[in-house]
Amino acid sequence: MIEPGKAPAMGAVARAPWGVSALLVATGDALAARFGAVSVRGELSGFVRAASGHCYFSLKDADGAAAVLRCAMFRRAASLLDFAAADGQQVELRGRLGVFEARGELQMVVESMQRMGTGTLYEEFLRRRARLQALGCFDTDRKRVIDAFPHTLGVVTSLAAAALADVLTTLQRRAPQVRVVVYPSLVQGAEAPAALVSALQTAASRREVQTLLLVRGGGSLEDLWAFNDERVVQAVVASPIPVVCGVGHETDVSLADLAADLRAPTPTAAAELAAPSQADALAALRNHAASAARAVSRVLQNQAQRLDHAGMRLGQPARVLLQQQQRLDELARRSQRALAASTVAHGQHLQRQAQRAQRAVAVQLQRERVKLDAASRSVQAHDPRRVLQRGYAWIEDAAGQPVVSARALQTGQHVKAVWADGHAQAQIEKVEPLLPSA
Repeated sequence: MIEPGKAPAMGAVARAPWGVSALLVATGDALAARFGAVSVRGELSGFVRAASGHCYFSLKDADGAAAVLRCAMFRRAASLLDFAAADGQQVELRGRLGVFEARGELQMVVESMQRMGTGTLYEEFLRRRARLQALGCFDTDRKRVIDAFPHTLGVVTSLAAAALADVLTTLQRRAPQVRVVVYPSLVQGAEAPAALVSALQTAASRREVQTLLLVRGGGSLEDLWAFNDERVVQAVVASPIPVVCGVGHETDVSLADLAADLRAPTPTAAAELAAPSQADALAALRNHAASAARAVSRVLQNQAQRLDHAGMRLGQPARVLLQQQQRLDELARRSQRALAASTVAHGQHLQRQAQRAQRAVAVQLQRERVKLDAASRSVQAHDPRRVLQRGYAWIEDAAGQPVVSARALQTGQHVKAVWADGHAQAQIEKVEPLLPSA
């Protein structure tokens, strides 16, 4: 008998080819018969719990090997889990190998799961989070407020990503007035971190948007690993433009999410948070307009009432004018009385000032007369003529200079003698100076 898929021996009769479903069923049966119930250890990746209660995930080696085993855990077995399964956890599975016919993939139908520890990738995530947190990358006090009404938004993501379509669809529906600039970048793989950093730096240098959306659809921890790269986190922190990060599903939290100015649970939510609904904004604007109209109406009504009251007060102009004339007359009388009283008081003040000035002048004149008399007596006392009247004579030389010493005279010298009542010319015959006493 010839086995399916093998070439027939010489002279053997060839069997008809397998159908795809039949081959997959046969392969599944062979696996079940060959391996039976098996146990395997590895790290959870891409864990998803469907609405039906079934769980779907992959299992990989913790050492980073590329091998991946697809797994399905149906609701009955999943209900027996005593812990919350999540990506990065080290687990031991027990179940049966089979083939998922819809995709022709090897899969394991898991009957039980036990947690063994935390996977190496998740441990690295925790180490990076602690290191970046110590550097202040996640501090809330440095995060900025997102522009409430931006006119241009930037989107950093892959051009082929479903997240870009979700963002554009959401913005077109909610805020068609907002312009969108896309900064293309890889979002998965070894080259994704450098591409994301370059896109963020390009947006920063161009400064053409008010808010940046850093988005990507859901995936396993490995798929989202680029958003846990420290270079990407540092670029988000250094961005001069506020960043809204919407990476993965609601339960996915990346380090870029923690560093962003605002975290959105999904790319669609990021678009909703970055731009307000046009309909909501117009409704708010209409409400403000209505409030302003009511306020203006109230002001106009108040002014109209004031105008009515003023009109009623002016209903009898003659009486109002008479009242004003009486008031003016009273003010005039008060002004005249005040002016007269002020004039009298000022005159009295000036009179007192004049009297004080006269007394001061009289006292000063008396003092000056006394001083003048004293000076006159002093001058008269020193008048040479009064001395000459007492019998003295004044001797002058030919030049008219007084001779004050006998030693200044010479024999035969002509001099002039002056008395109070006349003078005489004389000639010196002899000079006899007095000798100093012993």
